[in-house]
Amino acid sequence: MAREVRVVGENVEQGVYPIEQARKIAEEAGLDLVEISPNASPPVCKVTDYSKFKYEQKKKQKELKAKAQKVVVKEIRFGPNTDDHDFNFKLNHAKTFLQEGAKLKAYVHFVGRTIVFKERGELLLLRFAKELDDFGKVEQMPKLEGKRMILMMSPKAVPKKIKPKTETPSETKKKDSEKEKTTETVEEES
Repeated sequence: MAREVRVVGENVEQGVYPIEQARKIAEEAGLDLVEISPNASPPVCKVTDYSKFKYEQKKKQKELKAKAQKVVVKEIRFGPNTDDHDFNFKLNHAKTFLQEGAKLKAYVHFVGRTIVFKERGELLLLRFAKELDDFGKVEQMPKLEGKRMILMMSPKAVPKKIKPKTETPSETKKKDSEKEKTTETVEEES
């Protein structure tokens, strides 16, 4: 344990003090001595109200959690004998999932004796990945885990929401006058 600490805080003269003197400074202010950075040399302590300090820490953690991007994983299930129509139907769903920014987990589920068709399942997933090459990139190649062969994909570019442009009243008037001019020329020709 360090014998000296760097003291910081509001209405406190900042500097390096022995621990006992730092505690006295905090007591005189009617506050607590809270260790902020224990790994610094010397450790940094702040003269503050401890409950207020804990509240601010929780508030910061909540803000970070709210800003964190949540990853959505959508699953698409195939059988080893999936037909072309079903394949295309699921392919269209996968495209929309990737365009929305979700990750994709496509898998072939082998039931009973269909496990003997592992190659068919792998070819199906590779074809699926090839078809979605424009929309996403493969994170994990087809891999057999138990009775499932799994392929993971992530979107290439996360779509950014574009706000529609609002027109000013003068721009609206210009467009209206242009429409009137075009209708007049049509009437003159007939």
